[in-house]
Amino acid sequence: MAVKDALAEELKKHGLESEIQLVVTGCMGPCDLGPVILVLPDNVFYQRVTPEDVPALVEEHLIKGRPYQKLLPKEGPSANVITTARDFSFFAKQTRIILENSGLIDPENIEEYIARDGYAALGKALTEMTPEQVIEEIKASGLRGRGGAGFPTGLKWEIMAKAPGKPKYIVCNADEGDPGAFMNRAVLEGDPHRVLEGMAIGAYAMGASRGFIYIRAEYPLAIKRLQIAIQQAYKYGFLGRNYF
Repeated sequence: MAVKDALAEELKKHGLESEIQLVVTGCMGPCDLGPVILVLPDNVFYQRVTPEDVPALVEEHLIKGRPYQKLLPKEGPSANVITTARDFSFFAKQTRIILENSGLIDPENIEEYIARDGYAALGKALTEMTPEQVIEEIKASGLRGRGGAGFPTGLKWEIMAKAPGKPKYIVCNADEGDPGAFMNRAVLEGDPHRVLEGMAIGAYAMGASRGFIYIRAEYPLAIKRLQIAIQQAYKYGFLGRNYF
């Protein structure tokens, strides 16, 4: 957060705090290059930013309007400078689905999730579809688990829906036992409402009345953002007894 604090101070120093919005996001992907900054709408990506770099970066880019060369990524045999994120090979070949919001929205602001059609799918499921139709939609999508087995999600939901007995619970396993595996952590830190919305849709489809998220204590930022998201979702009517 030292870079963020330095940037906020520098923007204030130049009277730019009301013109430039400073958003803390989840990981943008190349975490090993961090701390990173993405300047929009220019789409300029900066890597390994230090608090000491901030004054020059603000002066060059945000005031003079030209990319700060020192912090731009370099790649290729001739170490070409990458001016925009879309030219960076790390991003250029990606089609982001689960992580489409991560690194772009403020994960602690539910309105930014809603602005990108967040909770629209839950609204459609509850008002236009039966639980059986939701399950068929998931089966037709080919969605699978993100673990090693790749178990079909629609089949899992169908088995659960047909299982006798109540109450039923939906459990999200966000634990990661493999060393260096941060895929669940990345989603929870960058887009926690996506997890809550998916669980709510699944709960509706399977007849579950309560949900639990299992996450390891070593991920304090993910836990914090998830707790904020849960509180916001209840406040906005996306969780609780009176959906929508």
